[in-house]
Amino acid sequence: MTALLPDDATTDTLVPPGAGFAPVPLDELVASASLQTRIDRKYVMRRSEAAAVLADLVEREPGVRVLDMDGRRDFAYESVYFDTPDLTAFHLAAHRRRRRFKVRTRTYLDSGEAWLEVKTRAARGSTVKDRVAHELEGRHELGAGRRFVAATLDGASLSAVADLPLAAGLVTRYRRSTLLLPGARPGAPAARATLDTGLTWLLDEGTPAARTAAVPDLVVVETKTGSTPSCLDHLLWRSGHRPQRISKYGTGLAVLRPDLPGTRWRRVVRRYVEPSLTTSHDRST
Repeated sequence: MTALLPDDATTDTLVPPGAGFAPVPLDELVASASLQTRIDRKYVMRRSEAAAVLADLVEREPGVRVLDMDGRRDFAYESVYFDTPDLTAFHLAAHRRRRRFKVRTRTYLDSGEAWLEVKTRAARGSTVKDRVAHELEGRHELGAGRRFVAATLDGASLSAVADLPLAAGLVTRYRRSTLLLPGARPGAPAARATLDTGLTWLLDEGTPAARTAAVPDLVVVETKTGSTPSCLDHLLWRSGHRPQRISKYGTGLAVLRPDLPGTRWRRVVRRYVEPSLTTSHDRST
């Protein structure tokens, strides 16, 4: 695997070794809480608010651990989203259609490992994620993975969209830390939570029409559980934080494509994104 980041890359992680969280290796994290079918709850807050929540979590839940790989607790991600020319996936999500989907490649930039992922909705609103390994150099194309996408969508009762033409569009980059959360009660399965920082959206990258937006002070906290909310969910609720309707794909397009009709993400954009938003346009020809 080929790393896409320099060896000396430094980050301002929310969960440094001195933060109080014990480390957990990747294989144990996956074995304890892989959760490919799960309930996702997303929360949006400022870095200072996230730091306060984490300090409270350390004090209240000493069993929480953080993914640690060779001393790193903060990892760079890139997602390339695929949609039709008329943005079928975006509009299905914007209108909260039960049968909606998301297709993307996900690259772990620290290692250069890439995956092709398809996310669909199952019964009772749970999220199902299927994925296969993908060529790093081809992460902006579906290539042979198109058959996997079609078969997965067909298997999720989305035959009507399984053969639609999908092409790369929005790109997101961010840094992620992952927490392993103990079961909310004795005998309950473990859960996971992710902390995403440094979120950047890119549209039409590498073209004269390229647009970029970044929200450096924003943190997206996402809990990934079975049917029972995690200890972190309960702590967030006690602190006044409630799940928000935010999608990196939907919110990014809402920011970079203001011509699109009003969507379910407008409130999040106005309240959380716009206060720390920076944008740029490539004016080259």
